[in-house]
Amino acid sequence: MIETLNGLDADLLLWFNGCHTAFADSFFWMISAKLTWVPFYLVLAYALFRHYGPKNAFIWLVAAGLTILIADQLCASALRPVFERMRPSNPDNPLSATVTVVNGYRGGRYGFPSCHAANTWALTALLIPVLRNRLSTASLILWAVLNCWSRMYLGVHYPGDILAGTAVGIAAGLLVLSVTRRYCPFAATGNNGGQAAVPVALAATIAVIAVISACG
Repeated sequence: MIETLNGLDADLLLWFNGCHTAFADSFFWMISAKLTWVPFYLVLAYALFRHYGPKNAFIWLVAAGLTILIADQLCASALRPVFERMRPSNPDNPLSATVTVVNGYRGGRYGFPSCHAANTWALTALLIPVLRNRLSTASLILWAVLNCWSRMYLGVHYPGDILAGTAVGIAAGLLVLSVTRRYCPFAATGNNGGQAAVPVALAATIAVIAVISACG
């Protein structure tokens, strides 16, 4: 059973990783880069301040940081040393001979669960009920999916790594959400104007990445 699942995981990884172009290499490389999303994070913070006011927004920002910290450390420090599952791109993994890497990037030694998946889905799970806006919800889900897709495209995570990281992230997000909402209600003190900026910021970021990738 385990061998069958591992084989399916490897086959799916090679499907995600198997169709490389110069445009896609650049596009997913930038999607995966953490600094790429700083403007998007700033817009999320702006939306919180507009919707909840400074005091409650600050509480939710602290909650967001705590959520990512919990998800990241659960994956990197607690689970990876236990499972010790090598990344598909790891040279010690026989599968690495068939994996295409971008810019020589292979990641660390172990990849189960994926920290990228855990962190993005943790923030998504926390903020969807907090922002309470359909376009913001769709934007956060798309952002998380793109980040997860990029990790498989780059060959540094199996789909199973992504699914496990997603589960850890959602659990961490919901846990912090359940605790924080006791001290910070969902009742808005400002207006909904900030939420409209979230999909705009995501679309603008993706557009800039696409233009840079096309010109590169």
